[in-house]
Amino acid sequence: QLQLVESGGGLVQPGESLRLSCTATGRTLEYFAIGWFRQAPGKEREGVSCIAANDGSTYYADSVKGRFTISRNNARNTVYLEMNSLKPEDTAVYYCAAPGGDSCSGYDSFGGSWGQGTQVTVSS
Repeated sequence: QLQLVESGGGLVQPGESLRLSCTATGRTLEYFAIGWFRQAPGKEREGVSCIAANDGSTYYADSVKGRFTISRNNARNTVYLEMNSLKPEDTAVYYCAAPGGDSCSGYDSFGGSWGQGTQVTVSS
């Protein structure tokens, strides 16, 4: 079973950057699409971004387009989320997950199990 561990969160000021990592243990993530999700206090979890395994296609929520970049390094068994120009509304716990299969189709509807996530706080 693919197990994923998130890291890289922290406290930053508006406009600053962070890079989150999603590292797989137990097996390679090379053949899996990987999605990033976030849940802010009092809000439902939402899909932020996804990277496919079949063709490397990437997808972003409208709220993060142009600011976030998802990438994968299969040799390191890791998917990254580079977050630039962070805003207070980006504050949330960020999770990664494998929605199933090698494409991102329907990734934002994923409702499976979640890891501990990593906290991102954007505040002045």
